[in-house]
Amino acid sequence: MRIIVADCSAVYSGRLNAMLPRATRVILVKADSSVLIFSELGSYKPLNWMAAPCRLREYGPDSERWESLVRDTYVDDDPDDAEGDEEGSEPVRFLRATAEKGPDILTVAIYRVHSDQTFDLGSDPGLVKDGVEDHLQRYLAEQIERIGEGARLIRREYPTAIGPVDIMAEDADGTHVAIEIKRHGGIDGVEQLTRYCKLLNRDPLLAPVRGIFAAQTITPQARVLAGERGFECLILDYDDMKGRASGDLTLF
Repeated sequence: MRIIVADCSAVYSGRLNAMLPRATRVILVKADSSVLIFSELGSYKPLNWMAAPCRLREYGPDSERWESLVRDTYVDDDPDDAEGDEEGSEPVRFLRATAEKGPDILTVAIYRVHSDQTFDLGSDPGLVKDGVEDHLQRYLAEQIERIGEGARLIRREYPTAIGPVDIMAEDADGTHVAIEIKRHGGIDGVEQLTRYCKLLNRDPLLAPVRGIFAAQTITPQARVLAGERGFECLILDYDDMKGRASGDLTLF
């Protein structure tokens, strides 16, 4: 992982065109060549990024492409205040990430470097869900009829190219159902389910795939977004599911 704190601007071109004027930001360069640009304030999400698979090149002033890079990434925020000979007014290097599939290109112009460090993070075991969320997944898999009478479990942690779907099932009509489970359901969970369903529906052996967003609590915003995406929301009663799984008798 390479972490660069620098004064930079960025231009993204391709299927989407976007521009970041010059400011001090954090640039993360991952081992897979992904590039993510963050600001200190605002959303935790990157301002702009290029995800893998992509090719990453770094250019210095001696590069044959230097003049074209300067021209293509020039952002004139205030031309009246421009000082061509002021220190830091010209880029000192460029990072250019090009998508392996598609026309997308992210070019980052770096004007002044405050810190540039590389760390070997080693292998990552991946996300380990908290106990309640893992139990919710297991209980719902065992009690799959909660999504509808006649439903059938296909698999927990159904693998896809962008990560495993919590539960893949089939309803009484034979339609595949992708289920995303959260302890507390928010908009991010709905977005995650959207990505899964979009990918799964590309497979003619699975399509059509409908989505269910399941959680102990679901925010009003997430409910609205789920409805707009055509997803069903399912509230999970952890105590009731746990009681059924254990076979314990309960008064309520």
